[in-house]
Amino acid sequence: MLKDFKDEINKCSKCGLCQSVCPVYKETGNDCAVSRGKFVMLDGVLKGDLKLNKNINKYLDLCLKCGKCKDFCPSSSDVCKIFETAKYEYTKNTIWGKIYFFLQSKLLRIKRLTPKLKTSGTLKLLYFRGCVNNLFQNRILEKIPDIEIIEKDFECCGVPFLSSGNLERFEELKQHNIKMADCEFDYILTDCASCESTLKEYIDAKFISLGELLVKQNMKFKFPKPIKVTFHKPCHLESDDFLKPLLANCENVEYIEMENYDDCCGFAGEFAIKNHKISMAISKKKAQNIINTGADFVITTCPACILGLNQGLMGKVKVMSLTDFISLAR
Repeated sequence: MLKDFKDEINKCSKCGLCQSVCPVYKETGNDCAVSRGKFVMLDGVLKGDLKLNKNINKYLDLCLKCGKCKDFCPSSSDVCKIFETAKYEYTKNTIWGKIYFFLQSKLLRIKRLTPKLKTSGTLKLLYFRGCVNNLFQNRILEKIPDIEIIEKDFECCGVPFLSSGNLERFEELKQHNIKMADCEFDYILTDCASCESTLKEYIDAKFISLGELLVKQNMKFKFPKPIKVTFHKPCHLESDDFLKPLLANCENVEYIEMENYDDCCGFAGEFAIKNHKISMAISKKKAQNIINTGADFVITTCPACILGLNQGLMGKVKVMSLTDFISLAR
């Protein structure tokens, strides 16, 4: 319930630091686009001065869920969780909202379409593919020595449902995935930064990304010809410490760091649909930073970011997941 966050909302000192890091504010100049403005509105709702209506929900949708405001907030308010709760309370009480939540819950169900991977070794990895990677086979994992891939019938991590405020469906997915993780393993292996970030909210375990695993196992790769690459760090990627050691083990690969490599790509799922002009403007700024490096490829670890980078670049630079990029090597 939104009222449960009353004290956290009231902690906001209205300092405006969120303005300095919010990608949406930088494009719109609208104070309702940042946490401070949204907190003022939600405080009015809790006091009974405002109604939680479609106008306030429109401003709640003006959020990329990048988390930068939370990182800079002196009050350390859990911004995303507050906005998700407010969206849930508004949407669940509208006819369109009920229909949307129903359709979203029924249609966003992507089952694994590929055979189980054939691996054996002492390092036990519980593999969370994620929705997008359920459609494709990650053959790189079969080339890594001394690992055992454990595959269970995980469902979506839940991040699309959190973003839209569909908290009931998120809770269902959360409980299902917790049950799937009830087995023996050393790490949960993920291909997607957003999936890993979301799973960490409700599964108490050690996690390892594909990039971290390749470094841990000291994998070396040789590319057929010299190429230049740059890297986009997804907002939900906790650490990219694996990147430089991994690329150092890639023969014929030159890494060029782009300016503001950790800035948001501007996509964020349904944000790009509801706020397309703003999303495109943010993506184009990111695209220019990529183009300025002169790189042949930009790699990233989030499927949604791939969409965001592609909408800004429009084919000017090849965008690839880390998995697909490594697959180019011999």
